[in-house]
Amino acid sequence: MRTRTRLAIGATGAIVAGFLAGCGGAGSSGTQAPATGAQGAGCAPVAGSRLVVLEDDKKLQNTDNIIPAINSKAAQPQLVAALDKVSDSLDTTKLIGLNKAVDVDRKTPKVAAEEFASANNLTAGIPTGGTGSITVGAANFSENQTLGELYRIALTAAGYQVKVQQIGNRELYEPALEKGEIQVVPEYAATMADFLNDKVNKSGTATPPPISSPDLDKTVTGLKAAGEKVGISFGKPSAAQDQNAFAVTKEFADKHAVRTLSELAEKCSGSATVLGGPPECPQRPKCQAGLIQVYNLNAGRFSSLDAGGPQTKSALTSGAISVGLVFSSDGALAAG
Repeated sequence: MRTRTRLAIGATGAIVAGFLAGCGGAGSSGTQAPATGAQGAGCAPVAGSRLVVLEDDKKLQNTDNIIPAINSKAAQPQLVAALDKVSDSLDTTKLIGLNKAVDVDRKTPKVAAEEFASANNLTAGIPTGGTGSITVGAANFSENQTLGELYRIALTAAGYQVKVQQIGNRELYEPALEKGEIQVVPEYAATMADFLNDKVNKSGTATPPPISSPDLDKTVTGLKAAGEKVGISFGKPSAAQDQNAFAVTKEFADKHAVRTLSELAEKCSGSATVLGGPPECPQRPKCQAGLIQVYNLNAGRFSSLDAGGPQTKSALTSGAISVGLVFSSDGALAAG
């Protein structure tokens, strides 16, 4: 599973780049009791081969839509238009398919991007006339690298000489984007908004209130305002989201007739329900603490696993946990 450099499950009073070591679960099993008393019988885990994401119908998570970040001096109309064409071509289902091609089917990000571009007529209608060299920076996980390759394809069609350079985490590539050492990076709206907000608006040791939101327009408005202060512009956000999500097996969803987190809370709060996620999940506002506060979902047990990785997915499919924290664009969520 790819390593991420994104805001993962939220932090109280701080922006978290990546996942913290957190608090381990009690006992050798890595499980612990819920933060508040669970009521009812709950819903025991159900093993299965396919995972499905439950709809976040009360908008617990913020809008981490894919969006092109651009050094403002390089933001020529042709360049922005080409990147916006990539945004127009993407939704979460297609992003899941791209991740499946790389993480499951073992294609390279370059091959997966080229196949996607061909199948979706990505370069059709892109305005030409772009000149000069463009370096697209990519973070050190496969999804971002594949998105960088899509940007390369679109910008090449616009007339630019383009290369993709893997740089690492946001702490490394964001300053390079400011300085113009790289010109473009595929970003995540909510995470980048809070990262820049913390950077440009922090006063002393006080962390500014987050500017990300479950409302995409509000998130992008705050993101662009923060970006202006450091010389970074943004293109059009895509419909594709890579953010926290909660998954169950299809067999679990069918057995208990749950498709949303509200339905899960209504039918499955109780002692038999097991929530799985990273060790810090019980305290985090975008994980167990948020499920309790927003949905009144009280699991009987918490199982300390990884952050949307193979441990969590294996625990779901094997029937060790009822519901687990995953990422909404994970290739393992592909249908079929």
